[in-house]
Amino acid sequence: MFFTYLRRELRRRRKAALVVASGLALGIALVIVVNSASAGMQQAQGKVLESLYGLGTDMTVTKAAPPPSEGGRERPRFNFDAQDGDETQSSDVVMPQGFETLASSTVDKVADQSGVAGAVGGLSLSVLKVDGEFKPGEFAPRENTSGGGGGGGGAGTGEVRGGGANFDVNSYTVYGTDTDHQDLGPLTSSKITDGRAFETTETDAKVAVVDSAYAKEKKYKVGSDVTIKGTKFEIVGIATADSGDASANLYIPLKQAQTLSDSKDKVTTVYVKADDSQQIAAVKSAVQKNIPGTTVTTSADLADRVSGSLSTASDLATSVGKWLSIAVLIAAFVVAGLLTMSAVTRRVQEFGTLKALGWKSGRVTRQVVGEAMVNGLVGGALGIAVGVAGAYVLTAVSPSLTAEVGSAAAGPGGGGGMIRAGGPAGQAADKAIEIALTAPISAATIALAVGLAVTGGLIAGAFGGWRASRLRPADALRRVE
Repeated sequence: MFFTYLRRELRRRRKAALVVASGLALGIALVIVVNSASAGMQQAQGKVLESLYGLGTDMTVTKAAPPPSEGGRERPRFNFDAQDGDETQSSDVVMPQGFETLASSTVDKVADQSGVAGAVGGLSLSVLKVDGEFKPGEFAPRENTSGGGGGGGGAGTGEVRGGGANFDVNSYTVYGTDTDHQDLGPLTSSKITDGRAFETTETDAKVAVVDSAYAKEKKYKVGSDVTIKGTKFEIVGIATADSGDASANLYIPLKQAQTLSDSKDKVTTVYVKADDSQQIAAVKSAVQKNIPGTTVTTSADLADRVSGSLSTASDLATSVGKWLSIAVLIAAFVVAGLLTMSAVTRRVQEFGTLKALGWKSGRVTRQVVGEAMVNGLVGGALGIAVGVAGAYVLTAVSPSLTAEVGSAAAGPGGGGGMIRAGGPAGQAADKAIEIALTAPISAATIALAVGLAVTGGLIAGAFGGWRASRLRPADALRRVE
């Protein structure tokens, strides 16, 4: 009886039901699109941070920068031998990025902190390579321009003419990775597209993995040799960064990186994974308290410093989009409730007659709430369809957004927290990373839409049920013509 009457009434008043369902659908569709776009921006921002951090990394630990009062850092020096017949010169300077290192034992100290699931150290290096040649000048005797033909020419006098130097300076980044623990750190944000990754036995081997963009620039391939400070490394793999910008140009075993930079038992960065992503702040506090002289940077800290159109769009979706969705939803719920209550008012004779025939107020209220719930579910279905279509269109159009991660600390001597925290991303700090925006639809978003549909039906039913419960059979008799 309940469902039969429900179906008949909804069919008879389908225009009014469609108006209520359409209002709810509009609000629900907007919520789906905004949530999907926001999720897409978070994914895009995650790709930017992964290019600095690496997959699975929740925070990094670096050495705290010394105060300026302690004096400046040592500048790189190039030494050339002045030998006869040896005009071609080459010199490499290998130095840790930021010039600040931590003892390797810090990795174990960090790993022992409560809430830490794993920690691994890495050594980020900057290499300045100078190649060129000296051209010696030629001695030319000075001509005697004085008159009189007498002596006084000054035997042996003259001047050196010509000569000079022509040098090319090349800089690139090298990251020393712990081959025993390759599940953390910047290299995890790249995929091996040719060759292979490091083997766990290659802790001190002269092997290297090269970023694909750098390999293309230098025409490197698997099996080629690359020389760093006089040491040859065999290229065993080519890696392609997921975000488009690699963390380093070259990756070599950690021990080899320590040897090249005279940084035995030193690391520049400790990459940390927490047991629980909800406890990252607590882990950060514990590390800072128990390991003095360190700076701890979380992914949230880096996210706060991401600028560009990605950040602007993310802020817009978070603030304006959220409040706009809430405003539209409230308006849709209120309108649905008022329309339902108005429909109940127009059915005074019907409900009054039903009460006169023996229907109790509870039964009339359930009937109204049932109709409102059906309207809400229909509106939810329409809203989900429109929202998914909108998200699909947004993904298909794929507007390109840019992101820049603080350039203040760029370069080997950068002191800011951004690049120091990110390790070997120093060279990428000045680059704008372009990322195509997507709008993924998650199960949580669909569940939210269903919940909103039910909520909208309940609110509309509450308005209508309240009005229906106040009707009396006498109201129907007054309106009988």
